[in-house]
Amino acid sequence: MIRNKDVLEIISAMYLGLSKSQRKIADFILGNYNEAVFMTAANLGKELGISESTVVRFAERIGYDGYPDFQKALEDCIKNKLSDIRKIETKYGRNTQSEVLNSVLQADIDRINATKANIDPACFQMAVDSILEAKHVYILGVRSNAPLAAFLQFYLNMIRGDVVLVNTSSASEIFEQMTRINEKDCFIAISFPRYSMRTLKACEFAKDRKAQVIAITDSAYSPLCMYTACQLLSKSESVSIVDSLVAPLSVINALIVALCLKVPQEVRSHLEDLEDMWQNYQVYQKDEINFIDESKLL
Repeated sequence: MIRNKDVLEIISAMYLGLSKSQRKIADFILGNYNEAVFMTAANLGKELGISESTVVRFAERIGYDGYPDFQKALEDCIKNKLSDIRKIETKYGRNTQSEVLNSVLQADIDRINATKANIDPACFQMAVDSILEAKHVYILGVRSNAPLAAFLQFYLNMIRGDVVLVNTSSASEIFEQMTRINEKDCFIAISFPRYSMRTLKACEFAKDRKAQVIAITDSAYSPLCMYTACQLLSKSESVSIVDSLVAPLSVINALIVALCLKVPQEVRSHLEDLEDMWQNYQVYQKDEINFIDESKLL
């Protein structure tokens, strides 16, 4: 067993090779590791409706000597997560607030530069064309990636119709919302370490339905890349307890701008319709919009 690996990363990497029962265990642990660490093999089996021996075999299948050995690795993993705040103190504890600001901003600049140097222009063009040509566009981002997915969906709705932001509250709901996806559609998956198994399953489902899958992720070694030839790779690293998503957001901004330039008339027409709607239905009060500009007229 390679002890310098995170147990959650091991489970994610081995997931596709697990049996149906073992995937059920993996799903629970990846989504509820703070609870699983305190559960015996018997408790975990009872929670999932499977046998204790199946839980023990799962631990052995992913490379541990038994369930206690696996549970100890899970405990160590969680301790490492909790120690992240100490790492912040070690790195920044003696810095002034200004030095912290400059350090974090410079790190994000470096990530954007690395993304700029490594992103494939052909994949970017493929993504733009796929989004415009698709009948429906589905977008999924889980946990810290959810704001990226919502941001992309918000602006794609201004460019084209039939954009679906997939709700991520449960794996079953994800599939229910994607049940009609087919070869005429496009699926955009956003995931960075630790990779979401819900997102990975959704990619597999979209590919099986022959939809065009676009992955916005960090590396060619990302498991999302198994399901697509269209990969928008952007640098994302953990800044202490915070995932830096500045570079992925820049890639999404570039996508939106490129799409606008492809269909400027459609975007302009939609924005004009929105403006009329806001005025007709008094969506914004006068003291909520253009306040500074209107004050100059007084």
